[in-house]
Amino acid sequence: MALNITIRTDEAAAARTPLLVLFHYQDRDEPTGPAAAVDDQLNGLLSRVINRGDFSGKAGQTVMIYPEAPSAPAERVLVVGLGTPDEADGQALRRATGHAVRKAESLRVPELTAVLPEPWPDADRSMLARSLVEGAVLAAWDYRELKTGPTEDDEPVVRLTDVSILANDEAEEEELRAAVDVGRIVAEAENLARELASKPGNVATPSHLADVAREIAEEGGMEITVFDRAAMEEEGFGGILGVAAGSEEEPRFIVMEYRGGGEDEAPLALVGKGVTFDSGGISIKPSAKMEEMKYDMSGAAAVLGAMQAVARLRPRVNVVALVPATENLPSGRATKPGDVLRMYSGRTVEVINTDAEGRLILADALAYARSFGPRAMVDAATLTGSVVIALGHHAIGLMGTDDNVIEAVRRAGEATGERCWQLPLWDPYRKQLDGEVSDIKNTGGRPAGSITAGWFLREFVEDVPWAHLDIAGTAWKDDPEPYLRKGATGVPTRLFIEWIRSHAEQ
Repeated sequence: MALNITIRTDEAAAARTPLLVLFHYQDRDEPTGPAAAVDDQLNGLLSRVINRGDFSGKAGQTVMIYPEAPSAPAERVLVVGLGTPDEADGQALRRATGHAVRKAESLRVPELTAVLPEPWPDADRSMLARSLVEGAVLAAWDYRELKTGPTEDDEPVVRLTDVSILANDEAEEEELRAAVDVGRIVAEAENLARELASKPGNVATPSHLADVAREIAEEGGMEITVFDRAAMEEEGFGGILGVAAGSEEEPRFIVMEYRGGGEDEAPLALVGKGVTFDSGGISIKPSAKMEEMKYDMSGAAAVLGAMQAVARLRPRVNVVALVPATENLPSGRATKPGDVLRMYSGRTVEVINTDAEGRLILADALAYARSFGPRAMVDAATLTGSVVIALGHHAIGLMGTDDNVIEAVRRAGEATGERCWQLPLWDPYRKQLDGEVSDIKNTGGRPAGSITAGWFLREFVEDVPWAHLDIAGTAWKDDPEPYLRKGATGVPTRLFIEWIRSHAEQ
C-alpha cells in the first residue's frame, strides 16, 4: 500500500496529530524555529531535556515527549537528532526520518506529522521536503505479498499510512508540492526494485520481469521489445543463451525506449543484470544462503524501477533500457566449464567458471545497446563477491571508460546516498583475461576479481562512454540504513534517476 503524503499549513504548535516529529541539530542549546514554539507550549520541557544532557541531537538519537499541557494538540512529540549542520545532508535527513517511521511502527501509530528542520548550507526547504519524503516512503515499505496473515499469537501489524509535512504558508505549500511529488515517485521506484528483488525465483521469473516492463512501458508511452529464446537464437545472443541453457525457464531480453528529448538526440542507456536465480550453474555455489540468490537480478530491478520513475517524471531526455533476464541452473544441457560461446558481438568467450555468468549476459546487452548510438551508458550488476571484500557493504564499485560519465555517476551517488568508489581499469589487468582457445576468458581468477570483471565488460563497450556499477555489496543488506529493512535495498535505482535527470536539466 502506497504511503499517503500531504502538505499542511498548520503551525507546529497547533498540529493535531498522534505523533509530531521534530528534528534537532547536535549541540544546539535550545530548540529553534517551529520547535521553539512547541517548546513554549510544553512549558520548556524540550529545552530542559536538551540542557540536562539527556538529548544532544547526535545523528539517530531520539527522545519521546508526552505533552501534559492541555493546550498541546499533539499526543506525542518525537525529537530526532540530525548531527551537526556541517554533517547534515539529504542522507542524514533520510536516516532521521527512517528512525521516526520505526518509532511510529513500534507505537502502532498509523500517521505522523513532520516539521522540516532549518536548512543546512547548500540546502533549501524543497530539498528537505524531498529527502524527508524519500526517507518516509522507503522506510514504510515492507514486502508482505506472500504472507497470509498473522498467527493467533501475533498482534495485528499496524503500518504507517499517512505522513504530513508542515509548510509555512500556502505559497510554500505549492513550492514544496513539486519536491514532494519527485521524492515520492523516486522512492516508489526504488521500492519497486526492492519488491522485485525480494520476490522468490519461482515468482520473479524472466517472464515476470518482462510483464512488469510492459506495464511500465504502457504507462510511459514507451516502445518495448521482448526477445524470447527463439528470437535470441536468431539474433545470436550467445552469452544470454549460454547462461540460460541449463534452465527450463524461458530467458527474456527486454528493451525499452523512452523518447522525451529531441528526435535526433542520442539516448542515455541503462543496462541491468537480470539473473532471476543464480545457483552458479555447473560451478555450483555452496548451499548456505543460496536462497538469497533471488536478488541476483537487482541490477535489472533497478533499471525497471528507474524506468517507472521516467514514465512518471517525464524528463526531457531520451532513454533506452536493456535487461537480459535468465536463470543460471545446472542440468544436462547447461554450459560447462571449458565451453566456448560466440557472443552477439561475434567475439568468442571460454567459460572458465559458470558462476561468472552475469558478465556473459551483460556483454550481449552492452554490445546490443551500441546499436542505439547512446551518448553514454551505465550498467549495474551484482557482479562479483570480490567487490564486497574490497569495499564491504558501504560503497558501489565504480569503473568506466569516460571521466565525465564516471564523475556524473559519482555525483548522483553522493546526492542519493548510494555512494560509489572508483576502481582502476588499468591495461595490465586485461592480460588476466587472455584466452588460449578463445578471444577472451570469462574470468581472470581471484586477484582483482571485480576489476577483471569490469575489464571483461569493457571489451564489449568499444568507444561508447560507459560506467559500470558493481552492486554486489550494496543490493542486499543484513544491516541496512535506518530507512530500509533487512534484504533488498533497491540500489542503484535512485542513482540512475538522478543521473538521468541531471542530463535532462542540461
